[in-house]
Amino acid sequence: MELLKRASDFENRKWSGLTTSDRVNASREAKALILSINEEYKRTKDKELMDLMKRLTAIKQKIEKRLKGRLL
Repeated sequence: MELLKRASDFENRKWSGLTTSDRVNASREAKALILSINEEYKRTKDKELMDLMKRLTAIKQKIEKRLKGRLL
């Protein structure tokens, strides 16, 4: 399935040295992937899809935490 390949490529991407623009795009891409996988999960109830969504969500949260910066 093409969706699973895109998700796998996203997971295995290098996350260091990204510009702010790259982080914003990565966050948007993660959101789109998660929503697409969720639609498929609703139909199949496949546990592996849920695990994949959780991993992608964790990556997305790390990216967004870096985007927001450290609060003083």
